[in-house]
Amino acid sequence: MQTARTTQLEPVAAAEDLLRQLEGNEEPRLVTLFASRDRDQLALNRALRERLPKSTRLVGATTAGELDNRGIHAGSVVLGALFGDFEVGLGLGTGLSADAVSAGATAMKRAAQELGVRQSDLDARQYVGLVIDDGFRYKKEELLLGILEKNQALMLVGGGAADAQQDPERQSAQLHVDGEVTTDSVLVALFKTNAPWGALRSHWYQPLGERLTITRVDDSATRALEIDGKPAAQRYADMLGVAVDDLEFGKPRGFAAHPTALKVGREYFIRAPWKVLPDGSILFANLIEEGSELELMKAGDLAGMTRAFFQEELPRRVPNPQAALLFHCSGRMWYAHATGTVPSLADTLRHAPTAVGMNVHFEVYSGFHINTTLTVLAFGEK
Repeated sequence: MQTARTTQLEPVAAAEDLLRQLEGNEEPRLVTLFASRDRDQLALNRALRERLPKSTRLVGATTAGELDNRGIHAGSVVLGALFGDFEVGLGLGTGLSADAVSAGATAMKRAAQELGVRQSDLDARQYVGLVIDDGFRYKKEELLLGILEKNQALMLVGGGAADAQQDPERQSAQLHVDGEVTTDSVLVALFKTNAPWGALRSHWYQPLGERLTITRVDDSATRALEIDGKPAAQRYADMLGVAVDDLEFGKPRGFAAHPTALKVGREYFIRAPWKVLPDGSILFANLIEEGSELELMKAGDLAGMTRAFFQEELPRRVPNPQAALLFHCSGRMWYAHATGTVPSLADTLRHAPTAVGMNVHFEVYSGFHINTTLTVLAFGEK
């Protein structure tokens, strides 16, 4: 992978600045484009597409911040050019809001068709799926059902296209798929390769050894009305020994410091509560169901554990890592801002292999919708 970043605002100037930073004459097989939401996405796409080789595929999304090995940026555009022993098929599914399951199924079907393979025949040792969705549609669980309906063994990794805008009424996201810029959609980039690869995830939490049970939910299956048979927010606050007003995500003693997790085998998939509502219920970012048992977690050293992930776990899992696509939860940034650890967190990226990525609106890993996590698709070299 080669990477480039620009702060140029004019689309043609930005495209030329990005491509000027690439070295050599080899044509990249795939270019990833992660751009601040305030850019003219259509004009930027057009300028890049006109200057890239016709055989080079292009995918990307709007961000809530852009990542490369130099740190975490705002208001910029980062580009990753991937070369090597792989094929990639792209699929786009539209109409997430109306039918997310069908949108996911369509995206997966089209990606597999481009590679000339049936979905049921995808060998999970050779194929891996990258998923980017319009994060503000809150449809990850449904679209994942569609993507995996014909092959549940396929590994998926990715996150939601995002926006640095904090006002929910003004947030929006867009996706890039070759020459198309779209919203209310999901993208699947299906990789086939014999090179080493890994779909990984990193968070900074450890189990507390306590569990809670969601005993009553609302009709949307996103609000916990009762936990352990008691009003949800008060019960959660009592377990942490804090006031209800301290719970909201981003505050240093609440949900961000002590989220919940779904235990799957030996792994903990973070599914953090989001905010307390006026009626004393708790809004989750993901779907929840009555009777589900979740682990209560505690925060560790965010920067230290992320650095160890890049220095130790990633190279252990992916031999000779050459490239990494990073999907970094915006919730991690909120917590880093609240605890004054943004500089040390950003510094960990210099320990990653050559990398580009974005701050996302919730993450995808192994078919699950998770949050407060860094998900990574990394490629190595034999």
